[in-house]
Amino acid sequence: MKIYDWHIAPNPRRLHIYLAEKGLKVELVEVGQPDFTLAPWFKEKYPHAMVPMLELDDVTHIGEAMAIARYFEETQPDPPLMGTTAKEKAVIDMWEKRANEEGMLPASELFRNTHPAFAARGLPGAHEPVPAIEALRDRGRARLARFFRKFDEQLGRQEFVAGSKWSIADATTLCAIDFAGWTDVRIPEDCRNLQRWYKAVDARPSARA
Repeated sequence: MKIYDWHIAPNPRRLHIYLAEKGLKVELVEVGQPDFTLAPWFKEKYPHAMVPMLELDDVTHIGEAMAIARYFEETQPDPPLMGTTAKEKAVIDMWEKRANEEGMLPASELFRNTHPAFAARGLPGAHEPVPAIEALRDRGRARLARFFRKFDEQLGRQEFVAGSKWSIADATTLCAIDFAGWTDVRIPEDCRNLQRWYKAVDARPSARA
């Protein structure tokens, strides 16, 4: 099996972090290009045209970072990073989804509608031109501000995003914050709980995977 990857992109990165915490090594095939596009051969192979994508030995293609993580969680359950009990699994899923929808997506919204390389690629995976929308920049910033406050409050109650142990929700949250930094949006200084958490999670070896 192998994972088709774009090493600098936020979605593949959260999978890298997860695999590092699992202690798993999977062959990576780089498909990103210097001009911020995906290699043409990859788009022909995988018309969905998004990364990461896991190709199994039987040539089944599994896209989406969390779907790929779920595959490895089911086939390699130890250490468990997506919960063990029904309650843990539900809480981790909930906070991972919030980190994605309230952190990763606004950061993407801001970046794609700001960076010149994406002027005609406002949506990932689209084959037809999708123009940037200036208003989405302001909306992205506003959504990120709410994201920081919500997660600061959550981390005032516990050590990690979804409980007392590191989980995949922490990987998505870390990637969302770092993605926001691509457009110079940082954790506010008064979000001390989030600042504390970020320093601890960013210091883990998996953050450099």
